[in-house]
Amino acid sequence: MNTKDKSGIDKDVPEHTPLMRQFFAAKAEHPDVLLFFRMGDFYELFYDDARKAARLLDITLTQRGNSAGQPIPMAGVPHHSAEGYLARLVALGESVAICEQIGDPALAKGIVERKVVRVITPGTVTDEALLNERRDTLLLAISRGKHGYGVAWADLAAGRFLVNEVATEDALEAEIARLEPAEVLVADEDGWAPFVAERNGMRRRPPWLFDIDSGRRQLLRFFALHDLSGFGLEDKPLAIAAAAALLGYVEETQKQRLPHLTSIAVESGDGAIAMNAATRRHLELDSRVDGDSRTTLLGVLDSTVTPMGGRLLRRWLHRPLRDRDVLRHRHHAVSTLIDSGGGDEVRERFRALGDLERILSRIALRSARPRDLSTLRDGLGLLPDVGTILRPLDSPRLNALCASLGEHDEHAHLLAQAIVTQPPVLARDGGVFATGYDAELDELRTLSTNADQFLVDLEARERASSGIPTLKVGYNRVHGYYLEISKAQAEKAPTHYTRRQTLSNAERYITEELKQFEDKVLSARERSLARERLLYEQLLDALNERLEPLKRCAAALSELDVLCGFAERAATLDWSRPELSDAPGLRIERGRHPVVEAVRKEPFEPNDLILDEDNGRRMLVITGPNMGGKSTYMRQNALIVLLAHIGSFVPASRAVIGPIDRILTRIGAGDDLARGQSTFMVEMSETSYILHHATHQSLVLMDEIGRGTSTYDGLALAEACARHLAHGNRAYTLFATHYFELTALAEPGNGIANVHLDAVEHHDKNGGEQLVFMHAVKDGPADRSFGLQVAALAGLPKSVIKQARGRLIELEQQGRDTPKPSFAKAALDAPQQFGLFAPPSSAALDALAEVDPDELTPKQALEALYRIKALV
Repeated sequence: MNTKDKSGIDKDVPEHTPLMRQFFAAKAEHPDVLLFFRMGDFYELFYDDARKAARLLDITLTQRGNSAGQPIPMAGVPHHSAEGYLARLVALGESVAICEQIGDPALAKGIVERKVVRVITPGTVTDEALLNERRDTLLLAISRGKHGYGVAWADLAAGRFLVNEVATEDALEAEIARLEPAEVLVADEDGWAPFVAERNGMRRRPPWLFDIDSGRRQLLRFFALHDLSGFGLEDKPLAIAAAAALLGYVEETQKQRLPHLTSIAVESGDGAIAMNAATRRHLELDSRVDGDSRTTLLGVLDSTVTPMGGRLLRRWLHRPLRDRDVLRHRHHAVSTLIDSGGGDEVRERFRALGDLERILSRIALRSARPRDLSTLRDGLGLLPDVGTILRPLDSPRLNALCASLGEHDEHAHLLAQAIVTQPPVLARDGGVFATGYDAELDELRTLSTNADQFLVDLEARERASSGIPTLKVGYNRVHGYYLEISKAQAEKAPTHYTRRQTLSNAERYITEELKQFEDKVLSARERSLARERLLYEQLLDALNERLEPLKRCAAALSELDVLCGFAERAATLDWSRPELSDAPGLRIERGRHPVVEAVRKEPFEPNDLILDEDNGRRMLVITGPNMGGKSTYMRQNALIVLLAHIGSFVPASRAVIGPIDRILTRIGAGDDLARGQSTFMVEMSETSYILHHATHQSLVLMDEIGRGTSTYDGLALAEACARHLAHGNRAYTLFATHYFELTALAEPGNGIANVHLDAVEHHDKNGGEQLVFMHAVKDGPADRSFGLQVAALAGLPKSVIKQARGRLIELEQQGRDTPKPSFAKAALDAPQQFGLFAPPSSAALDALAEVDPDELTPKQALEALYRIKALV
């Protein structure tokens, strides 16, 4: 039987030291994670763990001692500063098992007993030092079946547990993009899509952990229920399987009860405006490719005061709602906060408010520190002032939030009495509880406090009685209290002195009185710390008894923070309240791009948008020069729609928005080399998704379709996609293009219209040309592209521009001399071009060229079609 571990070390060899056998036993339980093995004031790592940690943390790798005749590679980090190292490892996607000393070294016979007390993983961290305060840290589990996928996710740091079911792989990818989990659990099976299998933080688990029937029993047992109908889960078997797998992993890693996970919420995709991963990326909601989150929509929108408000805003931004009643109540609340000035008053109070949401989770997990409790105390103390501000306001949502804050006078009073104003960092150091809170603790502290005066008095008495003026009282941790007399005066020591220690130049003694005092004082200190530990546990018990009302209070404070932030942004940035109409269509007057306006120094040129049936405009074909603002115009309208659907005011003088079910975008160019996809393949994949999912209530942004292939292929694809969106999907579409031929799509009654962004070319006194972008959207197609002028602005050599200008004149002349062919005829007349698809036979092309559709009867047309099909 092979007993060697992955390091090649035989853990069962008798020659291993008892300590290393203890290490191997703990490591065998957690072979795939780093093991922090507590030894005194350090966490030590051994063998491959040490080598890996030394590389990741840039700490020293050493070899000390021997076990089984081999040197032991080891690396360590100080116990008191371990959080910083753990944070770095978690950020790198690593998991760490914490193996603590659970026995008292002073009482242990042999080596101290050790046990893994917790496994820290990227998705289960709850420690403040290991978390990003403004981003949720989520653990996600995925189950799959014949009819789709079940997803369950939990935020242990906030006590949130949610599930959903999705039908397709595309929908699963959109959910993962929305949630951005730190860790993903899947069954250890083949066939997972690359966006799951190649994701950082992915953990493969035994497939039986995702069993539906055993999962249902596990959930019923955990929540102490008879059925799951109260959670709305009974008809969601895949969600049940995912939730049970997640819960099992959490219990396995946390190794304790999870009292703050009290329910499971079903988050249906039908309640939100759908956005796939590409759309979130293109709109730059909270991240950019360059990593600068300040120039994202979240960077401009987030003026929340508290971390928990910032996290809620991010969740809202990634899940814009379709429930118009909820949105109207939010808009009304924001308007009320602006008009009353209440928003500024609440925000001022919130500057003293801590992250109550995560503090309550740590209280439930019994890992809260003293300063967590003082922060909770101060937060509860703010509630009366907040309630006084909100109660007079005429807003249904603000009134509901005020009610959700609840009455917590009892807990506020308890914490105010119990905790000192500035508590220590750690409870084990003592000094957490205020004087007067507990009589027994006060008495024990008095013994310790009065010790100094007793020793001063004792020293004076002994000097006087012994006649030794240099006698002094001292203390050290090894020998305790003593009376010290120099060697020269040692002969004068009274007979009732008992020698305790001999030094080179002094003798140390103990007396019966000093011995009794020592026993009393040292015992008092130990008993005082033990009493504080007991009181601390009792305080956590009391807070846990009303954890749910406290959690509702924290949730209400978070939402108030977001709504007050919306009010501040609206007032500061001159945003207006959107109108949510039940009639279809979009009408935006003087709309602006929120991010571009915030970062540019020049005034932003606002533009209008009208998309509705009454005006015959469901699609706008947008033309104009590069850098003219086409992409900005498209994105700003999508962001205005999105902002309206999270409850925010919008950057426009007026916005009337009908029902919207999806926002879909195809913007920008980029390859995906990891999946073997070229730029054009990525473009076509994203376009395909849009054509398959857009509906008559979807807002679609399409930018430069077809530019990644040859001219006629691209032109044909762009026209076909535009026609499909206009007549098949009937989506509200902004279609930007450099193919001027597409402007011919706009015909009366077909729902397609042309708009353009203009530029003006000025000639300076030196004969040079200067291009000025107007950034104003006007009706009708553009008359030219200004491609050469933009190239000149980019710094191309003048010789290149001159040569290109000459060639352009030649091409334009050829175009005037030659009648413009139809798209199909142009393709037939260009045999030198290699298209994306294999061309038909020359006989079929010849037959097609001979056909004049205007001269054919329906029967002749059908016969011609069969004839050409046979030739192909």
